[in-house]
Amino acid sequence: MPVRMIGQFWEWMQQFALQYGYTGVFVISVIGAISVIIPIPYTLFIYLLGAAGLDPISLALAGGLGSAVGEVSGYLIGYYGRAIVGKERQRKMDYMLKIFNRFGPVTIFIFALTPLPDDLLFIPLGIMRYKFIKVFIPAFLGKSLMCLILAYGGRLSNEFIRTLFGDGGWLGGILPPSF
Repeated sequence: MPVRMIGQFWEWMQQFALQYGYTGVFVISVIGAISVIIPIPYTLFIYLLGAAGLDPISLALAGGLGSAVGEVSGYLIGYYGRAIVGKERQRKMDYMLKIFNRFGPVTIFIFALTPLPDDLLFIPLGIMRYKFIKVFIPAFLGKSLMCLILAYGGRLSNEFIRTLFGDGGWLGGILPPSF
């Protein structure tokens, strides 16, 4: 993508999130979590909107729910793509399912909370036909905690951002006057 297009996309996402508030955060988080090929930095928006004074808990819930919904796309790809996986591979996946039933929720939570490549986890979970609710709840909790940390990090570093970048420019431009 040319730099100009990236800038325009960034501006659009910024305006969308500010115009629609928590609903905008939800939508951008869904889009950000779905996009595997072209990364969309929805987590940066959570951080910046936390710095802008939006409620960190509401940001965490909107961003966590949106990104968990977005991650479900990988699960669905695996779930419906199982038909193209060979019988031998399916048997191995079924064995992994037995192991995953014991440690799966914790693993999903950790992948959702951290920058680990959770897309690489959700596709095999779909192939294994791992229960959807056992995928979604830990993903939602992990993504929500990640967003809460980012939103509070933004809120707590508001003064630091203002000191470093000022009130103008691409980073300081979305921050309202200090609260």
